[in-house]
Amino acid sequence: MDLKTRYLGLNLKNPLIVGASNLVTDIDMLKKIEDAGAAAIVYKSLFEEQIHLENLELHQEMTDYNDRNAEMNNLFQSNLYEAGPEEFLHKFGVAKKAVNIPLIASLNAVYDESWYEFAKKLEDAGADAIELNFYSTPADFDIDGRSIINEELDVIEGVKAAVKIPVSVKLSPFYTNPLFTISEMDKKGVDGLVLFNRLFQPDINIDTETHHFPYNLSHEQDNRLALRYAGLLFGNVNADVCASMGIFTGADVIKMILAGANVVQVVSTLYKHGPMQITRMLEEIEQWMASKQYDSLNDFRGKLSAKNTKDQFTYRRAQYVDILMKSNDIFNSYPMR
Repeated sequence: MDLKTRYLGLNLKNPLIVGASNLVTDIDMLKKIEDAGAAAIVYKSLFEEQIHLENLELHQEMTDYNDRNAEMNNLFQSNLYEAGPEEFLHKFGVAKKAVNIPLIASLNAVYDESWYEFAKKLEDAGADAIELNFYSTPADFDIDGRSIINEELDVIEGVKAAVKIPVSVKLSPFYTNPLFTISEMDKKGVDGLVLFNRLFQPDINIDTETHHFPYNLSHEQDNRLALRYAGLLFGNVNADVCASMGIFTGADVIKMILAGANVVQVVSTLYKHGPMQITRMLEEIEQWMASKQYDSLNDFRGKLSAKNTKDQFTYRRAQYVDILMKSNDIFNSYPMR
């Protein structure tokens, strides 16, 4: 079976990419992921907010030292490279040398200039591609949706001009019309689209009456949103499509490719089952392809996309009407107790 595919101009041995998470910051785990068969890895995001926070904390510590001992302050200043993005870039470089598969750098910045500067530094550190992590939570009621989209389009254009390596965007599903936004990004020349970003949301502990942020691993049913949009995008954009969120098994990967995705990203299934889950997923894909007599992924990629499906309502909300009309059959299958 030929599982090779292309994503962001990179030749990959199979469609399984490990998404950004704390898992990939450990060198031993990186090697285990590579040995298990992963085709590429997205390195944990560089968040500009974190850099600013670390710099503020560093400044406060240095001020405290300055009041106590000037000699100690000079010693502390000599290790400034550990603060801000330099430490991250150093760790990224170490990770890049530790594996032989492509390492994609994930980046989340706040200001336009920061996106461009950090993207260039990541390219210089050896990144094979950049994944822009567009996750912002607007807190201003006066900012309209079009303004947010325009800012993101400007960032794409600026980063594309700043680096020579491919650039992808990890999207939120919460645009008013994701297809319009994706089309605009595609016109700006973005090389890849990751569907979708799983956003961290606050929860409330009613016993302590405090906020907390649970680590929200995805669930199997979460992949249907990516499935829908992969099916709608196939044949309609130049950018490559990467399905993300809720992909746990080889069957999930097959579904995404049938819908039209080039590759997938996995994270939660590795937390739940360990890195060898990658090997199991690849074996499942190969077994299914053999049973269907497919020789390569291209033999069935997009076979069930909107473009190649006779029923035009399959990927549209109007299909909901059909489900409602069959609701009695559905409910009878799950009787109330």
